[in-house]
Amino acid sequence: MTGDDERGSAVVEMTWLGILLLVPLVYVMLSVFEVQRAAYGASAAGRAAGRAYVQSPDVGSAQQRGRTAAALVLDDHGIASDDRSVRVACTDGPCLSPGSSVTVTVEVRAPLPFVPDFLGGARPAVRVSSSHTEPYGRFREDRS
Repeated sequence: MTGDDERGSAVVEMTWLGILLLVPLVYVMLSVFEVQRAAYGASAAGRAAGRAYVQSPDVGSAQQRGRTAAALVLDDHGIASDDRSVRVACTDGPCLSPGSSVTVTVEVRAPLPFVPDFLGGARPAVRVSSSHTEPYGRFREDRS
């Protein structure tokens, strides 16, 4: 057997090898980007909601302003309304009283890309949560 009898198809082999290695890599990168987008959205929504809550004129409008601010930020990040939850809790006394704090917790589901719905059940997702505490301040007017 001489070297002339050997014929290779290196181009075909490299193409298939590239496809087999690159497709999973691209999928993993897209999944990481989805989770990162959800993490940034949750963090920014918690911060915006906390600030809106503390700057409200009274406790009644503070809940609505905080939830609206969080919803706007999450909408800007492309997070669907059924994939998120926002909880607001006041610590260290009544809300909007001097020395108190407002803690906003945002939980987001980041669904994995390209998973078909016909597989049944809920789509696989990564849960991301963020918590932000905004102080009201000791030397401020009591708004409660």
